[in-house]
Parts: sequence; C-alpha cells; structure tokens
Amino acid sequence: MCDKSGSTLSTLKSTKIVATLGPASSNEQVIETMAQAGVDVFRLNFSHGSHDDHAARHSAIRRVEAKIGRPLGILLDLQGPKLRVGPFEGEREKLKKNQTFTFDDDNRPGDNTRVFLPHPEIFAAIRAGHHLLVDDGKMRFQVERVVPGKIVTRVMTEGTISDRKGVSLPEATLDIPALSKKDREDLSFGLELGVDWVALSFVQSEKDIHEARELIGEQALIVAKIEKPQAVENIVGVVRAADGLMVARGDLGVEMRPEEVPGVQKRIVRLARDAGKPVIVATQMLESMTTSSIPTRAEASDVATAVYDGADAVMLSAESASGSFPVESVEIMHRVIAATERDPLYRELMKAISINCSSNGTDAIGAAIEAVSDTLPLAIAVTYTSSGTTPMRLARLRPRVGILSLAPRVEVARRLALVWGVHSRVTKEADGVEDIIVTAVSSVRAEGLANTGRSIVVAAGVPFGRPGSTNLLRVVSPEEVTGKA
Repeated sequence: MCDKSGSTLSTLKSTKIVATLGPASSNEQVIETMAQAGVDVFRLNFSHGSHDDHAARHSAIRRVEAKIGRPLGILLDLQGPKLRVGPFEGEREKLKKNQTFTFDDDNRPGDNTRVFLPHPEIFAAIRAGHHLLVDDGKMRFQVERVVPGKIVTRVMTEGTISDRKGVSLPEATLDIPALSKKDREDLSFGLELGVDWVALSFVQSEKDIHEARELIGEQALIVAKIEKPQAVENIVGVVRAADGLMVARGDLGVEMRPEEVPGVQKRIVRLARDAGKPVIVATQMLESMTTSSIPTRAEASDVATAVYDGADAVMLSAESASGSFPVESVEIMHRVIAATERDPLYRELMKAISINCSSNGTDAIGAAIEAVSDTLPLAIAVTYTSSGTTPMRLARLRPRVGILSLAPRVEVARRLALVWGVHSRVTKEADGVEDIIVTAVSSVRAEGLANTGRSIVVAAGVPFGRPGSTNLLRVVSPEEVTGKA
C-alpha cells in the first residue's frame, strides 16, 4: 500500500515534520492537505486556544489519520509557568538607558521608577550582577543590589516597558515547578484526549521531568524543551530523564547570547542521537513564511543545517498555526528536507558522527542491520516492536535503509511518527518467529516494495512483549519477498 500522497516508503523523507495547529490550520481539509504534504506530527500549543479548540483539532487529526492510512503523532505543548511584571499606571512607561529601576513586592501600579513583581521565587534566587529580562529580552536590566522586597537594577536598553510582560532570569535557577496549575489542568485534559507526546516547558533539570513523569506515567512520552540556560547546564541529566528533546531556539536565544545558540543546537542533537531519543529543532525555521509565500534563502539553509546535523524532526510554529501560508510552509520544508537528504554529503555527515553502542542485544542487532545495509542492497529494514525501543535504537544509527516498524498497538505506532527514518504501521499480534517473518513480508508487499529485487532484514525480540529484548535478525531474500522462491 502506498501512502495516499503517492509515495512509497522507499522515497519518503527520513527527517520528520512537526506542524503547529492554530487559527490558520484548524480546518480538517487543511489538516489533511498538510499531512499529505509531509507532516508527521501535529503540535497542539496550549499557550493559545481553549480546551474545546484543541479537542476539535485532536478529533480532526484522528479522522485524517484514518483517511490517509498512516499513523500521525500528536504533541501537546504545555505553556509552563509564566513570570510577569504587574500593571503600570499608564499601561506603559518609557525608560532611559542607565537609569535606576526597581522591581518590588508592592502591588500598586508601576511608574517610570518601579513596578510590582509578584514572584517571591525571583527575589529568593536573584543576585547582584544577574540580568533580568522583560518582554522576550527587549528590555534588559542588570541587578545592582537586592534588599528585602526590592530588586534594584540599572536599565541596559532604552525602551518601553508595559503591563504584564514576561520576565526571565538567565543566570538564576528558580525554585519553581515546571508545571503550573494551568499546565496540570491542560495535561489532564490532553491525556484524556489521548495525545502521544507531551512537551514540557521551563525545564531546568531532570527533576522537572521526573515530577512530570509521576503525573503522566506511561500514557504519553515526554519531550523536554531546552529553552533555558539551566537546562543546557544540566543537559546530560535532562537527556537521560526525557524521552525526547526539543531545541526551542527562540526562547533559548532570549536568555543566551545569539552566537551561542547554534553550538548548543548541535550539541543537543548529538547527545540525543547518541541516547537514541528523538530531537526536534524548533522555532523561527521559516519565520518569514508567516506573511510570505516563499522563505528566505537563509531560512532554507537553516532547515537544511538541522537535517545535516541529523535532527529527527524540524518544526513549524507560527508559520503553520497563524500564518497566511500554512500548507505552503509544509511543502517548502518537505522540499528542503528531500533535497538535503539526496545530497551525498548528507550520508557522509551521518557517518562522521560516532554513535556509542551499549552492550545489549538491541544495539547489537542495530549495528548488524547497519552493517548489512552497507554491504547488501536492501529494500527496507522491518522491525516488530511492542514498545518502540527497537526502531528507536536502530534509527539512532541513521542507517542507509528505511525502517518499516510494525507495532501491535496504535499508540506505539503514533509515537514513532516522530522518529527519524521510521515509517510505522499497525499490525496484528505475532504468534511466533515465523509469524513475524510472514507479517513482515506481507507488509513489505503491501507497501509496494516487493518488486525492488532487493532483500529485506527483519528484527524482533523473543520473547515478545519485553521492551529492549531485540535478539532476532533475519535476512529475507528477494525471491522470498516476492513469493517466487
């Protein structure tokens, strides 16, 4: 069975596309068109929209999924705690560079010398010399001294400060949970809907992920959004605790120097790949397409760089949620991915990054498949998985051959929609090793790959249903695949 876009698995891209839904893309027909154009995972951004809005989008995605015949992932993106200044007497105030400005615990409206800051956690954590950023860094302040109930600062950038703008502290670690009251309500609602992934905002350390895991359990997998310097400092523990990563470059670029973000992106992608966990490169990828039908050449290069680095997925935010060209944004992103993956340099870069293998059967089988794909012409690698572990571990090696993942549970198939090179399908429970081989061959035939004149490899774990127990590798000849043996 071909994908209804007309492409067989042998020609589909390996790097996945995550697209945010919003006012510009909530219509079911638009969602279907976006899926046909290459979207693998749809993001529901709970910073905007009501529960009713997101429930309607969730239902539309599932109807589209049934129509196009392949699993689609759904990512719930939590807003995270929002730190904001209080109101001003005249809604906004003009501040001059080098003037003194105070953030305090007095809830009266602010003026051009002070404003209410309703967050005791900030007063407890901030120190002289730290920076305090307001309105996505447009206004920057340096702390001169901290006294009870007051943070006295010097204005570093001349400009206007206005009511209830967001506050961030790049050098301070706040004693504040990553899940606000709103997040907990949104999370409960999303889990009832049946989302596949949960993106956790305001991550500072692995502790935040463990707290979220207590609420989520096994109902969904967790993507840690790397948007704070503290998360970068604790990145090894964060990678270990999370199921996936998101390089949230927009927020990260507010709290770090812009020139530092590209290096951080590459480091996180490499760490995630080595851990076998999907990583998304996000925000401002095709930003100009919010209002233009074509991207800048720099934006196309930016997407390609993430693909060359080996990211599992690239993400559209405002471009697909509220922009004027949501479908065109997906189409352009798909074209950039496809062109990059055709470049011979792409494979060279994949091989240039050394990936460490663990001493277990799953990694041994993955390494064997990688070696076979380098020496024997293969149509595809087929994995039978109950948990998703086998295709994820194989994908981290970025093999030359595509991965057809057969899962008996639709939830697993949907989660794998985010993983590089994995094309997941739902299949029946296997009764034994020979049943797996028969199912793999029939699936390859259904996907239109039987007449390539190439062998396939099949990987699975025995006994079935035990995550991480992959210990079976079988090469199936072209004659067996076609049934002409």
